[in-house]
Amino acid sequence: MSRTTRPRRRLRTALAALSGLGLLVASPASAATLHQEPYRPQFHFTPAQNWMNDPNGLIWYKGRYHLFFQYNPAGDTWGNMSWGHAVSTDLVHWKELPVAIPQDDDEMVFSGSVVLDKDNTSGLGSTKNPPLVAVYTGLVKSTGVQRQSLAYSTDGGTTWARYSGNPVLDLGSVNFRDPKVFWYAPTHSWLMAVALSDQHKISFYGSADLRHWNHLSDFGPAGATGGVWECPDLFPLPVDGDVTKTRWVLAVNLNPGGIAGGSGAQYFVGDFDGTKFTAADSGAYTAPSGTVMQDFESGSFGDWTAAGSAFGGAPATAAVDGQSAVTGFDGQAFADSYHGGDAATGTLTSPAFTVTGDYINFKVGGGNHPYRPGSVLGDEPTPAGEALADFEGGTYSSPIGDWTATGDAFGSGPAQGTLPDQQQVSGYLGHGLVNSYLHGDAGTGTLTSPAFTIDKRYLDFLVGGGYHGLSSGTPTAVELVVDGKVVRSATGADAEALDWASWDLSDLQGKQARIRVVDADTGGWGHINLDQVVLSDTQARPRSAETGVNLLVDGKVVQSATGSDSEHLDWASFDTTAYQGRKVQIQIVDANTGGWGHVLADDFSVADEPALSVPERAHWLDRGRDFYAANTYNDAPGGRRVMIAWMNNWDYGQAVPTSPWRSADTFPRQLALQTVNGTVRLVQKPVEELKTLRGAAADVPATTVTDGTTPLGVRGSTLELQATLTAGTAERFGLDVRTGGVQRTRIGYDTTTGEVYLDRTASGTTDFDPAFASTERAPLALDGKPLSLHVLVDASSVEVYAENAAGEQAVLTDQVFPDASSTGVDVFADGGTAKLGRLKAWQLASIWK
Repeated sequence: MSRTTRPRRRLRTALAALSGLGLLVASPASAATLHQEPYRPQFHFTPAQNWMNDPNGLIWYKGRYHLFFQYNPAGDTWGNMSWGHAVSTDLVHWKELPVAIPQDDDEMVFSGSVVLDKDNTSGLGSTKNPPLVAVYTGLVKSTGVQRQSLAYSTDGGTTWARYSGNPVLDLGSVNFRDPKVFWYAPTHSWLMAVALSDQHKISFYGSADLRHWNHLSDFGPAGATGGVWECPDLFPLPVDGDVTKTRWVLAVNLNPGGIAGGSGAQYFVGDFDGTKFTAADSGAYTAPSGTVMQDFESGSFGDWTAAGSAFGGAPATAAVDGQSAVTGFDGQAFADSYHGGDAATGTLTSPAFTVTGDYINFKVGGGNHPYRPGSVLGDEPTPAGEALADFEGGTYSSPIGDWTATGDAFGSGPAQGTLPDQQQVSGYLGHGLVNSYLHGDAGTGTLTSPAFTIDKRYLDFLVGGGYHGLSSGTPTAVELVVDGKVVRSATGADAEALDWASWDLSDLQGKQARIRVVDADTGGWGHINLDQVVLSDTQARPRSAETGVNLLVDGKVVQSATGSDSEHLDWASFDTTAYQGRKVQIQIVDANTGGWGHVLADDFSVADEPALSVPERAHWLDRGRDFYAANTYNDAPGGRRVMIAWMNNWDYGQAVPTSPWRSADTFPRQLALQTVNGTVRLVQKPVEELKTLRGAAADVPATTVTDGTTPLGVRGSTLELQATLTAGTAERFGLDVRTGGVQRTRIGYDTTTGEVYLDRTASGTTDFDPAFASTERAPLALDGKPLSLHVLVDASSVEVYAENAAGEQAVLTDQVFPDASSTGVDVFADGGTAKLGRLKAWQLASIWK
């Protein structure tokens, strides 16, 4: 894509200033160290410096693979969008070239594609020297309008000129982007797939000359529609290698709404007749039948108990006052916590009942505010203990003495709530708090307490503001300093609402300590809020801010589901097999008073099979967090279809801790269509050229592991692994990579859910964004047979190709940021035994040396 005009977190003003002066260019003195920096991928493409996102204009021409990409020539966050350029002869080793199509005073150059106009239909070259033509989205800076334009090259892609007749296709829309163009031989014409992003549609256009375009048809909405649709791609593939059985694949990227959260890439298999694409999967769905528990059709909540004001006195039959239209509910009524708007809160709780089925299916909508383990509904009192500061005075005085401020962020005393130009601050107690927004996000400084003796188990406090951990280099954090070292730290969550945090100080009893509040960040959310610092023997628990449906066992939440910031209700399911015969309750919770602070629910039933949501039923190119803007090569030799994606996610993409570059591409994948269990599925594998990077192979013999972890004697930060594993009695088993100390990235299989998963919660640096630490999952039935894994490990990424014996595949791609010393590979099993049948490992050479 592109990038729509949307708020972008952590846009650092200092970098922006440098960008405007053009000073973020690597000097010759630093050139020798380029590509050797911490976290720099060694066999994935990255620009030498600055920001990159979508791959663009992928084409093979005269022995070279061209990779164009969205690029900011002047900074390491999104902006100044232009087309960067790199070339390769083998899809492995890349040479970065000068910017191909720069932005100008009038437009930024968003995503698009490149074709070889071999018959010079456009007239932009000649018969003897046909042009390469780029069809791209031009963003008009003055209006935000997105329109399709041309640039062309007659020297093999080295230099480009804009077509004087631009734009060639303009609907006057601000959501019309990312054209993928290819030659369609049956009609001797050019075809374009382009996104009507906010309508969740892909439009198809035809042209004889690339300059004049006629609308042919639209596809969508279909599949996942939780975010804007972007970066379409349409291409044919033979089924099972049989060229007489060709189907078409339409790839559609969307953000947010990906299966793992944030950005994602889905695909549809179907037919294309030169005008219209028809998906083989109609999208029709009937949930498994079951015994209805509650459908809200009686006109009352029946024996379900409502508390608070959010749910009103009875089920809703349509959107309530001030609410947008509600869709997706069955029958005439549903539970709706929008009574009183988003500011209202409350719960709706079922009576206790005995679990008799394997699943409880239901529909849920509204806000995407998940349940946080350990959180509590309502306000807890301040924990009893020794108050180190409550910040109620006019200065930073406290029961233990005066706190010391440096810099200009904290001023001479506590703030009295929200400061000028700041969003509403909430969650603090009394009238005062520490608030470093005194001079906006541009202010910096520290606030340090007097020394005190740690004589209680916990330090509890309220914290809010920016999420910039110590690893960011410019933290907004509360730190505990002992013997001159930071031993604990906490940040806000990019929110002005303060919430309880607690440090367990059991290992620090009797030590002298200080609390240091640090604001070193001058970009977005570059401030910190603090209140009510208490030494206590009671651990403070965070307040719930959820909107969702919970399954309660013995009063505790064991499973939960939430909406997707939408007034549409979609299916969800609780697996209750572990609670057969036990008493449980359903509780619908609205504890959020902010945007999308409400929940919708309907159709609770007990069933033998789970109901699947639209995202669960969609077909995903990759189930990881970091695979987006996927696109394929035009004119690749041998007719093969090779895909590259942006290995990042808009949820946190501008905050990943890399410098002087930000973002990488996935390793190129070859695509095929394969019949699996009677259904045609897309399958992927790394391109064969990966083998050119292999060093000597290491073979690990068969190993049985029992309820623990076994090192395999393989180490490396750039590895290719091929393994087969079989479950014995273990609940979970698999491989850990990039291990060292407490760090690991876990590639596992969960026998209780039938899912392969990629867990990066302990992968290394994760504190740069609250959305980063995560576990991604994909269904993959083993039926007692081995799990095959093909894994690519680089300095800051893990790509997993998992496959079962039937040939069904799940692919997961995640970024990770481990210490350079975390290079181990282990096999693990939890709750029983598992067997590593074989493991073959190769060290992979750097493409930059």
